Amino acid sequence: MKFSVLSQDKNSQARTGLIETDHSKIETPVFMPVGTHGVVKSLSPEDLNSLNVQIMLSNTYHLYLRPGTEIVNKNNGLHEFINWNKSILTDSGGYQVFSLSNMNEITSKGVKFKSHLDGSEHFLTPTKSMEIQRYLGADIIMAFDYCPPGDCSKSELLRASDLTNIWTKEAFEYLQKNQSIYVHNQTMFPIIQGGTSIEERKKCLEQMIPFATCGIAIGGLSVGEKKDPMLEVVEFLGKEMPKDQPRYLMGVGKPTDLVKSILRGVDMFDCVLPARNARNGQIFTHDGVINILNSQFSNDTSPIDSKSSVKFAKDFSKSYLRHLFKVNEMFGIRIATLTNIAYYFDLISEIKNEINNNSFVKWSSNYLNKFDR
Repeated sequence: MKFSVLSQDKNSQARTGLIETDHSKIETPVFMPVGTHGVVKSLSPEDLNSLNVQIMLSNTYHLYLRPGTEIVNKNNGLHEFINWNKSILTDSGGYQVFSLSNMNEITSKGVKFKSHLDGSEHFLTPTKSMEIQRYLGADIIMAFDYCPPGDCSKSELLRASDLTNIWTKEAFEYLQKNQSIYVHNQTMFPIIQGGTSIEERKKCLEQMIPFATCGIAIGGLSVGEKKDPMLEVVEFLGKEMPKDQPRYLMGVGKPTDLVKSILRGVDMFDCVLPARNARNGQIFTHDGVINILNSQFSNDTSPIDSKSSVKFAKDFSKSYLRHLFKVNEMFGIRIATLTNIAYYFDLISEIKNEINNNSFVKWSSNYLNKFDR
């Protein structure tokens, strides 16, 4: 994997870049749609290609439990299993172990947990996470980390950082001895933990740098902490993280948060928000967020989003989309999901242009004044 910085905004930490994997070239900043089970709900690979998606995210925990790595391996890896010829990033499974499992036991070796599906017991270790991700065959794989909740105690925060350091070292050493199963290369991103403590984040960053060969991630944010401390951490790390590697802010995905984080030097994002909210009728448009279920749209014949890059948003009216939701037609969810993800890609495209023109700070101020509420 390769990364190059293409342009640097003169007035902020924002930049544009290019990630090259064996499957695709990814312009940054980039938003990665989340296909938890190997699919972005309601969308086909052709739909993603129509939006020029170059990388998507899938979930190690869920794919490990269903359908299992054996089935994925029989299909020659996740790319062929889901018929996707662009890049894939898989998370380590750690976040889901801590958030979804109805019981877990954390030790220095790993985490014992019960499946949220059937209660079966499993033990996930740093090397087990790497083994699963090798069989899945993602281009970018995440180190196994301990993501504590935003309201955890100081002692738990320190424990999370220490275990993340130990586990990342084990994962890195495992990958040094066990190369990719498939014909393409895999790159591991270490994850910086430390909550909202700048001191702890600095320590964890220093511990992670030796394992960052071409990419590093910020974890443990958007997990219950307030917005200002989150942005303080991002600003600090944006100045301190290696400048010759892509920086990935995990799980943060409100459009205004993307703008604020890109200002602070972040290159990569993922979030379930645009797809999940689409299924609940919340639509991101260039004129603001709307709830299509509101009665005001029952007679609205205007396009869903006339400024969208996706055809569905321009061809169908708000009243038609509301009708589809009211009668529980799946086509409505597909239209809404495409519209929302297209909005994110349109936003990122506009941001790149502003960075290249050194006008991003002024543009972002206007954007945030309009939408940050």
